[in-house]
Amino acid sequence: MISVVIPTLDAGATLPGALAPLVPAALDGLVREVIVADGGSADDTLALAEDAGCRVMTAERGRGRQLRAGCEAARAPWLLVLHADTRLSPEWPRAAAKHIARGEGRAGWFRFRLDDPAPAARLWEAGVALRAGLLGRPYGDQGLLISKALYDAVGGYPPWSLLEDVALVRRIGRGRLKALAADALTSAARYRRDGYLNRSLRNWALLARWRLGADPERLARAYG
Repeated sequence: MISVVIPTLDAGATLPGALAPLVPAALDGLVREVIVADGGSADDTLALAEDAGCRVMTAERGRGRQLRAGCEAARAPWLLVLHADTRLSPEWPRAAAKHIARGEGRAGWFRFRLDDPAPAARLWEAGVALRAGLLGRPYGDQGLLISKALYDAVGGYPPWSLLEDVALVRRIGRGRLKALAADALTSAARYRRDGYLNRSLRNWALLARWRLGADPERLARAYG
């Protein structure tokens, strides 16, 4: 039923954690394949993916381009897009199957969680929940479960290195987005590195510049 698509770039430290929750669903027949769309890793990412039985493909570097290539190559009627540093909670297969049973007209996203016990992480999670639920703006680190038919109908991911997830959910529209009853636990390493407040201000600034017409590739270089 599902092709999982994971974009990678030197993701050897986190990819095994992302793959582990997918194994039971693969054994049950829910997951048909896991596609790792790699942008030129120099670490052990490809070896780990191959050892785990993933379908490995190379793509032009840039998350949007990698995701676009992976989604185009997918063979199942549903896509689950997942970041390499995100681990789904054990109940995700049940939530996904329930969503699929409702039909292909809506896309689903998971509850955002961070692997950080700090109070700042809980505040960030609350902010993401409000943004995703009220504004219909779930981002890539929340995963995205979408039928291939709907994905193709809205034009898929733009070939950008940044903000490709924002662009896609805007095309899908709030009325076709549904929260799923499972968590997506994401690494908080970059939040701890940059600081939660600085990260928030930086993200808002990038979004504002994009909405004012800035080139996503230039913003990606600024993002680092």
